[in-house]
Amino acid sequence: MIKANPDPARTATKIGTFRWWSVSFAVVATALIVLLATQIVKSQPSGGGKSKTAAPAKSPLERGEYLVTILGCNDCHTPLSMGPQGPEPDMSRMLSGHPETMKLPPPPALTDAWMWAGTATNTAFAGPWGISYAANLTPDEETGMGVWTEETFVKAMRSGKHMGGSRPIMPPMPWMWYGKMSDEDLKAVFTYLRSVPRMKNHVPAYQPPSAPVKQ
Repeated sequence: MIKANPDPARTATKIGTFRWWSVSFAVVATALIVLLATQIVKSQPSGGGKSKTAAPAKSPLERGEYLVTILGCNDCHTPLSMGPQGPEPDMSRMLSGHPETMKLPPPPALTDAWMWAGTATNTAFAGPWGISYAANLTPDEETGMGVWTEETFVKAMRSGKHMGGSRPIMPPMPWMWYGKMSDEDLKAVFTYLRSVPRMKNHVPAYQPPSAPVKQ
């Protein structure tokens, strides 16, 4: 049985309708993709994917603890003791300075190649300036910094003078670098030092270099 040829007009209408729906679908799909992509971009934090939410501000005490830690104050002001892996800070004596019970012999002879020497505790140092001892930074009023004020501390770091106005602060204390800190940071350091456990420990006084022997 021979089928009749389809009506050309109806065929053209169907093709046109199909094309219209295809184009409409493509337009709608494209619009949805663009809209979705826009929302994704808006939801991403700027700055390379990092959130711009500010970190909570540290209190002066927290800031001071952070600075004392990273600036290495414990390196000299907390005595070292021998641990399983070698010398390590004895935090039971944190920031208490050179131990008063440690009696020292005369320092070794120094040369141009070895210009200074330090004790095993890393709290006493001998060099051309004489012998200096790491101070007791705890707030003990008799042997530490209990009588210091915020003002005298800032002046000492700025001027390199003990308590801001007496004898020079001796090496290896890097006051010239600490003195470049902002007033806010220096005050934060002082705030933290006032908070650490006080320890009674009489640090020996600075010893100037011996006068040359007259011939």
